[in-house]
Amino acid sequence: MQLEEVEGIVEGSAERLLRTAVPPVRYWTNRFVRQLPDGSEEQIRLLEECGGYPPKLRLLKTPREDGTWPISGTRAAAERRGTGPPYGWTYTTMLRNLYELAEYKASRTDGNIQAGLELILSWQDDEGYIPGPNLMGIPEVNVNGFTLSILYRFGMGEDRRVRRLKDWLMARQRHDGGWSIPYLQDMRYDPEYRYMRSSVFEELVTERKIRDYDPSRYSGVPSCIWTTLSVLRGMVQDRTMRFDPQVRKAGSFFLDQFFKRNYHPCYYKSEKSWTTLKYPTYHGSGLVGLEMLTAMGFGRSDPRMGRPIEWLAGARSADGLWHTTERPNPARDDWISTMAVSAMARYCRTK
Repeated sequence: MQLEEVEGIVEGSAERLLRTAVPPVRYWTNRFVRQLPDGSEEQIRLLEECGGYPPKLRLLKTPREDGTWPISGTRAAAERRGTGPPYGWTYTTMLRNLYELAEYKASRTDGNIQAGLELILSWQDDEGYIPGPNLMGIPEVNVNGFTLSILYRFGMGEDRRVRRLKDWLMARQRHDGGWSIPYLQDMRYDPEYRYMRSSVFEELVTERKIRDYDPSRYSGVPSCIWTTLSVLRGMVQDRTMRFDPQVRKAGSFFLDQFFKRNYHPCYYKSEKSWTTLKYPTYHGSGLVGLEMLTAMGFGRSDPRMGRPIEWLAGARSADGLWHTTERPNPARDDWISTMAVSAMARYCRTK
């Protein structure tokens, strides 16, 4: 696409969002598209409006004093029968709600957010990662990357525990620049386990009835596209990490895979995962990928960015927005639209 075409899309879609969208969407559109500083009169006004945004207030009312949200009786009973948080639905619910609160411009001093962040960090293993929520007890790289992004977004980046989590993730980067989930996305392909039912294999891992894990044996297995994106989401929140050579290698690996089928069947194998527009974006998509890549400075000078940007432009509807379904839903569509227009704006600015 010609630069002028992309710039026209950005201008038209941003104008529509700034005219009709909810306060936090307008705030992010101003920040990433118009590059307005928080100290500007318009952003100050929007931040005040975000303070009274109803979905934000509802989420802030419901957590307990320890920063956890209530979960269903069935899931709570399952946690009680097991080892309890962070293994189970409590941790997943915390991550999802904290993600949304960050989108709504909540501060860690709001409600019981700080208590929740401290609770998550209290679960940190001696190695540096946060265990759970899977009951298998393996270090879930994808979840830790998402957790890192939330901790950064709430201003916890200088906390030594957060730095340890970041270092743990970087130490597990693979030969091709990406990341995979240990056991599930490497050892699972060994001849002795390849044809085993997933439930049986997971039981062996949980009960430690499996031989020692040696990641160096799996250089022939490619990294997972979506696990890599999950880690990038955490790294990109730290501006200095965006230009770290190893993080950029990960971004290049991810960009090389754009539109391709994931090698690993346990995590979004279908190519449709790239082009499905959805919100909230917990696990990733092509849209989230472009948001991360453009934040890292991948832009017009990289020929690999052409097709993804053309796809994103083509996914825009006649009304100037992007939609999750054929039936408009502003509660979702405005959010993915500001992500899309922000990514395209950064693309235009990056030579």
